[in-house]
Amino acid sequence: MASIPLVYLVFLGSSVYENSRGAGEVAGFAIIVVFAACWIAALVVLPCATPLQFWLVYALFVALLAAELPFGRAASFVLAVYITILTVVRLRDRRSVPIVFLLAWAALVLPVAIGSWHVSLAQSVEDVTPVAIPVVAVITFAMMQVMQGNTALAEARAELARLAAENERIRIGRDLHDLLGHSLTTITVKAGLAARLGTADPARAIEEIATVEKLARRSLADVRAAVSNCRDVTLAGELASGRELLRAAGVTADLPRAADVVDPAHHELFGWVVREGLTNVVRHAHASTCAVRLTSDSVEITDDGIGAVAAVGNGLSGLRERVAAAGGVVEGGPRQPSGWRLYVSLAPEKPLPEKPLAPEGSLPTAVPATTVGST
Repeated sequence: MASIPLVYLVFLGSSVYENSRGAGEVAGFAIIVVFAACWIAALVVLPCATPLQFWLVYALFVALLAAELPFGRAASFVLAVYITILTVVRLRDRRSVPIVFLLAWAALVLPVAIGSWHVSLAQSVEDVTPVAIPVVAVITFAMMQVMQGNTALAEARAELARLAAENERIRIGRDLHDLLGHSLTTITVKAGLAARLGTADPARAIEEIATVEKLARRSLADVRAAVSNCRDVTLAGELASGRELLRAAGVTADLPRAADVVDPAHHELFGWVVREGLTNVVRHAHASTCAVRLTSDSVEITDDGIGAVAAVGNGLSGLRERVAAAGGVVEGGPRQPSGWRLYVSLAPEKPLPEKPLAPEGSLPTAVPATTVGST
């Protein structure tokens, strides 16, 4: 497509035919052919050319323009239009303005200055070339800007695609950690319980091993769902599985019987919080009791363990990302005199007071209005 402008050389060829005879006519047409060939070659060579190579080709075009003047006369400045395109494409900025101005000025004044051409100033303006040179410069500059914008847009899209892929890898890694960390902890606890019951209570051991098999199958399904982004984590389900996990680990559970008090929009997020919190209790706390408290926009998990620092792992890091994305805050730290407290709130201005741990099966003497009953 960049060779299409060569059609305007027909105008120069017509002028050579009218103003030259014999050897001059042949020379004029030969220069036109050489210029066209050099233009097509330049389209291939110049994009990869060094600055020196470009300016050598540029000088060749200027020399061909000068050589054509005796044969094509004023029409020879058509070649300056092509030189203008090269100038703007190469320099692109204000540095091209003086050269474009010089070419337009020469196309306007030089035919008038050479008396043998018999060209008036009005005829020089009517020749269009002095006007075409700056117009072509502006059009070429605009096209270059559009091309640069398209290139920048393509690069931005490629970067967005890369970031999307990176975020997806992070999501999959985080979800796999959250899913497998909880499931494998449960499997480990139940397998250990089955081993201890092997001789004392074989029936119970077989029951625990069957549960391990179910958990393993569910973990495989969870992994597949996480990879395909169709996992289904619910607060009620996590409370039920968490109760079973704590029981198998020998931890007295004080968990809500239902999750109705929580805003339905927060169920999935709070399900992840309960999963991560209870998993860390079993892994790190060495606790004897654990409690979960729920409100419409907060969840608190406390234990009476050794208060081990479990807030630096990948699980809580992923949890912080989830909560931050929902506009909430995560607080975690030791309790007095012992234990650990994990608190997540989507309404930080409403702090939740701590409640003493109660053994499973008992109720506190005074239950706050926001506290759900315990098992």
